[in-house]
Amino acid sequence: MTQTRKLSILLLTAATLSACTQPPTQAVARQATWDAFGQIEAESHDSQTGTQKETTTDTGGGQNVGYIDPGDTLTFNTVNFSAPAVKMQFRVASASSGGTIEVHENSSTGTLLGKVTVAGTGGWQNWTTVSSAVNISPATRKLVLLFKGTATGGLLNVNWFKFLKQDTVAPSIPTSLKSSNLTSSSVDLSWTASSDNVGVTGYDLFRNGTSLGSSTGTSFKATGLAANSSYSFTVRAKDAAGNTSGQSTALSVKTLATQTGVDLTDPRKKDIAMQIVSSAENSSLNWKAQYAYIEDINDGRGYTAGIIGFCSGTGDMLEVVQNYTSKAPSNVLAKYLPALRQVNGTDSHAGLDPNFTRDWKTAAQDPLFQQAQDGIRDQIYFNPAVQQAKADGLRALGQFIYYDAIVMHGPGEDSVSFGGIRKTAMGKARTPAQGGSEVTYLHAFLDARVAAMKTEAAHEDTSRVDTAQRVFLNNGNLDLNTPLTWQVYGDTYTIQ
Repeated sequence: MTQTRKLSILLLTAATLSACTQPPTQAVARQATWDAFGQIEAESHDSQTGTQKETTTDTGGGQNVGYIDPGDTLTFNTVNFSAPAVKMQFRVASASSGGTIEVHENSSTGTLLGKVTVAGTGGWQNWTTVSSAVNISPATRKLVLLFKGTATGGLLNVNWFKFLKQDTVAPSIPTSLKSSNLTSSSVDLSWTASSDNVGVTGYDLFRNGTSLGSSTGTSFKATGLAANSSYSFTVRAKDAAGNTSGQSTALSVKTLATQTGVDLTDPRKKDIAMQIVSSAENSSLNWKAQYAYIEDINDGRGYTAGIIGFCSGTGDMLEVVQNYTSKAPSNVLAKYLPALRQVNGTDSHAGLDPNFTRDWKTAAQDPLFQQAQDGIRDQIYFNPAVQQAKADGLRALGQFIYYDAIVMHGPGEDSVSFGGIRKTAMGKARTPAQGGSEVTYLHAFLDARVAAMKTEAAHEDTSRVDTAQRVFLNNGNLDLNTPLTWQVYGDTYTIQ
């Protein structure tokens, strides 16, 4: 986009023109009255001096006006200002040092209504929007854009321009303020975006009525909170003119108590979790001996096996064998992969009997098979359960309660799967991350868990909840600290 390029075109059409001669004024017969507050395309001028149109790559496509040099003009005969204008905006690009756009009335020497300065943008199609304040009274006016600058080889390109009215309309009040990821010292806040006649530019946050900070989006992390303390949060929207909405409905949040315990991801805690699960799944605390476990417990899920009860009918046993085969392609279970795919979703043993249980026990002696069981356990059950529990503001006991539920009921969203159980509980009590009581919420979750268990005859004994997890909860042992004593199916277990 250089002056040299412009002149080369002109020389082809008018060989007698000197290198500094501008093209003649090109008049375009137009009768339209432009709305000053709508987007006025630069290429739709009524007349011009010295410029040319070209295809633009800016948003929306179409054309822009380019090849602009000092002294060039664009004229728009009838532009209607139906209200006072307080700002003007130009969509511009420049590969040079840029220039200035002056807006005059009636002619290039007429009353100066306003001007904007355009800096280089790094390319003739690298677009940006520049603006400046104006004070233009209502009237229908003839506008002349006069371009000034000292850059050689072209000043700038213009795609469109428009004017803005005085904005006195406040944005709507933000709604649905909610919390998540509550800790003893912080909480994440989010809300539904506000609307505005021009545009929302940001949000102001308040804690107990005092300004907390601002956000350009619909989320904010409040930090520096005191442990085990109650707070009231509100949010309001604002626009570029400084108009602000009313404050939202207050959200009450109570931070967690200072946590002296550790997450379930701590190796010792994770081992405790595995022992408790094994007491229910295998009637033994020695969960590491369960890599070889396999039987059909007649719960409609085919074979149940391994450290957390992988099932041939639910797909996780298939994933274990696939993972094992990726580590040891010639393993003793690899030949059962077609059958495992076939019986997935059923309680059938087709293609597995009579030697699958024997071969499973043989494979269990291979450390690679044990690694496969550990990996699928973590991938499907342990990691998702702990991550969700932590997001809900739950400590080690709550993390274990989620883990045990997802092991038995699966990670689905129906009413008797983990997601559905959690949804039912959240309909009865708020999570700690939502400002609720951790104990109250966990009782609601266990109630929903028991109801889901009772829908299956194979799980109608709910002692793994009622005389185990509920005992820890009633004791206030939210960090799942030892010693622990509980009962499952009438047997008593203790971890010192």
